[in-house]
Amino acid sequence: MATPLSKPLRRLPLLRQGIKIRRQKAKGLLLETLPQTDKKMETPSHHFSSEEQALLYEEALYTVLHRLGQPEPKHVTEASELLGYLQEAFHMEPEVHQQLLRKVQDLEKPLFCLKVTVKRAKGILGKDVSGYSDPYCLLGIIEQGVSVPDDSPGHRRRQKAVVKNTIPEDQTHRTQVISQTLNPEWDETFFLEFEDITTASFHLDMWDADQVESVRQKLGELTDLHGLRRIFKEARKDKGQDDFLGNVVLRLQDLRCREDQWYPLEPRTETYPDRGQCHLQFLLIHKRRATTTSRTHPSYTVHRHLLQQLVSHEVTQHQAGSTSWDGELSPQASTILFLHATQKDLSEFHQSMAQWLAYSRLYQSLEFPGSCLLHPITAMEYQWIQGRLKPEQKEELAASFNSLLTYGLSLIRRFRSIFPLSASGSPARLQSLLRVLIQMCKMKAFAELCPNGAPLSSLVTEVLRTGTLEWFHLKQQHHQPMVQDMQEMCKSVLSLVLDVSGDLHQCQRTWNKIFYNTLKINFFSMAFLELQKLVAQRVKEHMAMVGSVVSPEMGESLFQLYLSLKELYELVPPPSERDGTLDLDGFHKWFLPAIPAWLLKTYTVALTRLQRAVQMDQLVPLGEMIKHSTSAVDLSTCFAQIGHTARQLDWPDPEVAFMITVKFVEDTCKLALVYCSLIKARAKELSVNQKDQEQAANMLEAGISRHIQKIVGSSKTTVPEDAILPLMKFLESELHYMNSNLVQENFNSLLSLLWTHTLSVLTQTAAAQQSSPLTSQKLKTALQNLELCFYGEGCGLSPEVLHTPSLQDLQRKLELQASSSQELIQRYFSNRIQQQADTTSEELGAITIKVFYRLSEQKLRIEVLSASNLLPLDSNGTSDPFVQLTLEPRHEFAEVAPRETQKFKKELHPLFDEAFEFLVSPESCQKEGNCLLFTVLDHDRLGTDDLEGEAFLPLNTVLGLSGDNNPGQVPQTRLPLIYPASNGDPILQLLDIRKGDREAQAFVKLRRQRAKQAERLGQ
Repeated sequence: MATPLSKPLRRLPLLRQGIKIRRQKAKGLLLETLPQTDKKMETPSHHFSSEEQALLYEEALYTVLHRLGQPEPKHVTEASELLGYLQEAFHMEPEVHQQLLRKVQDLEKPLFCLKVTVKRAKGILGKDVSGYSDPYCLLGIIEQGVSVPDDSPGHRRRQKAVVKNTIPEDQTHRTQVISQTLNPEWDETFFLEFEDITTASFHLDMWDADQVESVRQKLGELTDLHGLRRIFKEARKDKGQDDFLGNVVLRLQDLRCREDQWYPLEPRTETYPDRGQCHLQFLLIHKRRATTTSRTHPSYTVHRHLLQQLVSHEVTQHQAGSTSWDGELSPQASTILFLHATQKDLSEFHQSMAQWLAYSRLYQSLEFPGSCLLHPITAMEYQWIQGRLKPEQKEELAASFNSLLTYGLSLIRRFRSIFPLSASGSPARLQSLLRVLIQMCKMKAFAELCPNGAPLSSLVTEVLRTGTLEWFHLKQQHHQPMVQDMQEMCKSVLSLVLDVSGDLHQCQRTWNKIFYNTLKINFFSMAFLELQKLVAQRVKEHMAMVGSVVSPEMGESLFQLYLSLKELYELVPPPSERDGTLDLDGFHKWFLPAIPAWLLKTYTVALTRLQRAVQMDQLVPLGEMIKHSTSAVDLSTCFAQIGHTARQLDWPDPEVAFMITVKFVEDTCKLALVYCSLIKARAKELSVNQKDQEQAANMLEAGISRHIQKIVGSSKTTVPEDAILPLMKFLESELHYMNSNLVQENFNSLLSLLWTHTLSVLTQTAAAQQSSPLTSQKLKTALQNLELCFYGEGCGLSPEVLHTPSLQDLQRKLELQASSSQELIQRYFSNRIQQQADTTSEELGAITIKVFYRLSEQKLRIEVLSASNLLPLDSNGTSDPFVQLTLEPRHEFAEVAPRETQKFKKELHPLFDEAFEFLVSPESCQKEGNCLLFTVLDHDRLGTDDLEGEAFLPLNTVLGLSGDNNPGQVPQTRLPLIYPASNGDPILQLLDIRKGDREAQAFVKLRRQRAKQAERLGQ
């Protein structure tokens, strides 16, 4: 073709001409045949041979080097980055990479093609008498550097009919004529070839087909005066001449690989500038590629192999970094796969099927989330048409279904080891696998290609049953003793039963929910029924080997085995979930021969402990509240242990249970008699050299009081840690001695008394040192260390005994007393802010404000809008209100002066509407306790202004501190007015005691003045 703007170019024969494909709505979708699968690449592994990998690498390089169109927004633009990524993904050495790159660069360029789909148009001009048109489109490509028309009218007029006037007729493509419409729909696809994307441009002209009609016919279609003018206009032109409706001119280098947009139809003149829009879809593709794989393998197979290689690389890279792949491809991989699919003109269905085949294969050899398989499943299900597939392709897809199903069932069979609860995310991974299998089995493709398979729930139930049996036999083999000794064999059976109980607990808490919620499988009941049968068989065999005579050592092991079976039996499912009796029913009868050994062991252990306790007993009470000796505590503990053993046995048969109870009662009475005789002998032994130890506790209490007073009297330069050191050494020495000579119960009783006394002494001392923050800090440090000392890392008093209300009250007081004056003032305003937040009543009135912080200027802007429902404080039943604005605490905002609004006379609902700005840093605003204080006062000319109320706004809640708020969107804030507390604030009391602190005294004076005003008004 030739145009005035370029030299003639030689065109190839009909092979280079566009091929038009019309999509008829009545015929539905065209059948798309998938290419035959290459059998050589169908291997269980995801790796390729070196020859296959080299050919696939050549294909990927060819895709990057012959890239078309503008890049997508999130795609990689630089070819060097894509080539580097491919070299890394294919593990190519630099020399091999350069060699293959030169080889690909020497290959023949592909045949470039623009795939155009003319979808529809809307709002076009009506050129016929009826007010409608009969539109059709002419389209083609010019490769002679014709540029897009500029905005000059003359230039535009010369460019409108470029397709009809410039492109040869055999290279021009035409759509159907849609009769009598202003919104035509074509949905026709054309393939337009080009050589150089930088000089090629796409041209589309839209015309109104003009049919020769008589004047009578035209008058019959006449609807208005515009139609009459069209008749006169047509009378002046040649008969059968089509009317121009508009055109679209686009440079191919400005297009992306995929485009789907509405384009405006450009006019010929300015008479009708708005000529409607045309919906076009573009795809820049290759029709002929010089690579070996493109010539020998189907497109979708090559795309699947490339996807498989890149995903394998992505997963491997994440595993090397000790992270799991989340299913998101890197920008480089996404760009390469997008370019390859576009250049090969793969349909969405082909891409989804390739993704499924690649991911389902990789899932069986690499670790990545099963949720990655859900997207291709959904896409294939949405686009599934069985007629698209050839028999061998159906066989390939069915094989992928069966392969993944078999693999998934094998994982489910071994889920205890594949998805251990010790690994984070294991339940989610199993649930993801089940969801993939469920969605796959629900697919229409699966139902048509695998019609004779059993239901998924039946398959999963069977593999779970098989896996449970295999797990039990594996555990049984693992616990097999190395030495064939009865004691060791009993321990192995006990370990096996404990493992079974632990597994069933996991099934009940975790696994059963997953299987039931996904497949309605009651896995716990099934596992319990199978495992209890195997456990019963194993325990029966062991008890048969033990025989009827049980030694004390064997009896202890059998008792633990009995308790573990009892715990296991408590997990039994309800009768509705099982059939008939269980093998574990009546398991207690297997242990009848061991009962005498259990009873003897219980009595022997209690007697031994009792004898040792009497031997250690000094027969000295530890206080007025403790009238018994240490051995009495041990005696009660022995009785409690016998009762605990009886409750553990909980023998089901009434007759045997009665005999056991009688034996326990007899042993208890016998222990009491033995204790009486032993304690009598111990008393005689100690009566000769007994020492008076009644003052032991009092001596400790006196020592603690003396050392606390030394802490108070230490010099100001002594740090708290050094001041408390003598006290801690004293306690360590004395308590070590007491712990060595007392049983644990009595020692704990002594500790409890000492702790109560210590808290009492510290409370009295702290009350006397309220005016000294330094001394209070030392007492606070002493209290913290004493608490740790009496706790003794869990060997001393329990947290419940330590953390009494007295301790908590003392901690609060010392925390305040040890604080500086500025810290106390900060706490005071934090409390007032909390009081403001807790106040909802507006009985004192309310103030409405707007506050915003300009981060760029570091200015706090306050708009005082109004106040309402103020109390009348003047004798005339009104007030003269104004608002005082102060940034508090003052030591934080010493440079910022208070501000006031104007004063209103005789007004209880003043409308201030005033704005103020304070220059403050954002750090000061974000500090806890810093606030904006609004003091509403009643102006009094003769005396002091009366207090209407106060309102506190924490600065860290002000909008704009983060710099992302619009001042025009600042909401109004309504704050109820509040009074200071009338019963005395503890913080103010502490500040008042510090007479030498001017800042504290000034603050107390102001706050008490406000409190007195509030108290006077409240009366």
